[in-house]
Amino acid sequence: MKSRLNINGLDREFEADPTTPLLWVLREQLGLTGTKYGCGVAICGACTVHINGVPVRSCVRAVSSVAADEKILTIEGLSRDASHPVQKAWIALDVPQCGYCQSGMIMAAVALLREKPKPSDRDIDEAMTNICRCGTYNRVRAAIKVVAEGGDARTAGLSIQHSDGSIA
Repeated sequence: MKSRLNINGLDREFEADPTTPLLWVLREQLGLTGTKYGCGVAICGACTVHINGVPVRSCVRAVSSVAADEKILTIEGLSRDASHPVQKAWIALDVPQCGYCQSGMIMAAVALLREKPKPSDRDIDEAMTNICRCGTYNRVRAAIKVVAEGGDARTAGLSIQHSDGSIA
């Protein structure tokens, strides 16, 4: 049976069992592989996407639970050229190490900043529940603060040393 979802502003058609997790429809049926499979039980957050602006863990969300008129946003729809302010801050501050969790982290950070444009450390701690095996949490926090302060690390009161020795 064919189904339809609005993903990244486009109506997309696919065929899948209604109980299939949204993650697998995105990755396997629609080729949107930026959203990652991590734990499969909604703990790690690598699979985070937005549904109507709310971050959700797509690995445990049945595709049938998403209505055709709801808006799904994946990392691919955030920006085609990494020009979203959060993506730019992630790059500028060398947030990713292995990078596996980063699409989910970015999607969670975007939702946080939409809800709280000037988040406190506590706000960041409460919103950023994604797990990063590499432990880049300090850089994640710094990148969120940079975006909240308009994109400049020095304005945000941060000094980040890159792997090449340069300071941002």
